[in-house]
Amino acid sequence: MSDVDGAADGRMPGIGMGGGERAPYAVDPQRSRGRFSIESASRTRTPYQRDRDRIVHSTAFRRLKHKTQVFLAYEGDHFRTRLTHTIEVSQIARAFARALRLDEDLTEAIALVHDFGHTPFGHAGERALDEKMTRYGGFDHNAQSLRIVTALERRYAEFDGLNLSWETLEGLVKHNGPLIGPSAGGAHSERPVPRPILDFDALFPLDLASHASLEAQAAAIADDIAYDTHDLDDGLRAGLIHVADLEELDLAGGILREVRAAYPGLDRPRLVHEIMRRHITRMVEDVIATTMGHLRDEAPRDANAVRRAGRTFVAFSPDMAKAEAETKRFLFTRVYRDASVMRVMGRAEQIVADLFDRYVAEPRLMGGEWSHSVEGLGADRLARRVSDYLAGMTDSFAIAEHRRLFDATPDLR
Repeated sequence: MSDVDGAADGRMPGIGMGGGERAPYAVDPQRSRGRFSIESASRTRTPYQRDRDRIVHSTAFRRLKHKTQVFLAYEGDHFRTRLTHTIEVSQIARAFARALRLDEDLTEAIALVHDFGHTPFGHAGERALDEKMTRYGGFDHNAQSLRIVTALERRYAEFDGLNLSWETLEGLVKHNGPLIGPSAGGAHSERPVPRPILDFDALFPLDLASHASLEAQAAAIADDIAYDTHDLDDGLRAGLIHVADLEELDLAGGILREVRAAYPGLDRPRLVHEIMRRHITRMVEDVIATTMGHLRDEAPRDANAVRRAGRTFVAFSPDMAKAEAETKRFLFTRVYRDASVMRVMGRAEQIVADLFDRYVAEPRLMGGEWSHSVEGLGADRLARRVSDYLAGMTDSFAIAEHRRLFDATPDLR
């Protein structure tokens, strides 16, 4: 299929513009690069609508309901889970797509699939699996997301995985930027590109040295906005931080003073909600205005020009980037590294590590198809199968399995 994504017409979006014709730099669903396994086109849906629907109906999507974001789900009914976080990211990403006249369905699909590879117990589970998999290439949740949608979901008669379009897979793998080459940054600037990504790229090249589409960039920054804001909210709900603590933050502190001035004596639940809704709005409006400026300066003629530009277009302004980094540092110190959170997450890491060791020693304990034909597997393939099995678990299933296989299970409270 053609890899040309539109033609230039010189038009630029306006803030608040909804629906309507896609911008020239948006991905054009009629010019998709196709799927790994060839399928007939849908008579009623674009490729990206089809991708979104497959993602929502997948087993991996349902499992997000019972996977930790920051706080274990049973610590309180109102804390975010991976599923509620994913839905919030999708809403923010769609707002960007609507304002910038991008393909909303592709943006939504990438937002909905971005956390598929997360383990039970959030980053604690990932740390445990990465340590156990060190000699076999490590564990990376982004690479695991790719494994899920290209191999591990087994629902369709004609292929493994979800057989998503090239553009959705590209967005999943590269939403945080190129993985190789001079523009590579983030985690992959310090460690090798995960083997599962390289293996799939050898079969279905995803242009790992280029930036991703604007739709993928919108999903990536929506993730930052969602967890910055909602981890503050959950930290307040958990009592790890207090409303007065927000005063030390440029963004949240300024909003706190503004809300108090507008609504003196407002009760705490409404006060917190007013802060958080404004927090999201300020960041979203900043990104739209900044991105419009970048697009106006660069004037990419189509989606491929965006990929070749060697830069990220969807971004915070310098002032907002500074405030956002300050918020991340605050959350890291006051929430993620709080002693009570670290104590629980340390126990969660132990559960995952124990299960990994036990399944490697006795792989038939995994049961079902996971234990089939394990005798001929080498050490690396067996470890990867165990890793796949563990990564797919929900928090509750991992705890239940540990209780089944061990005499004592750590108390995650």
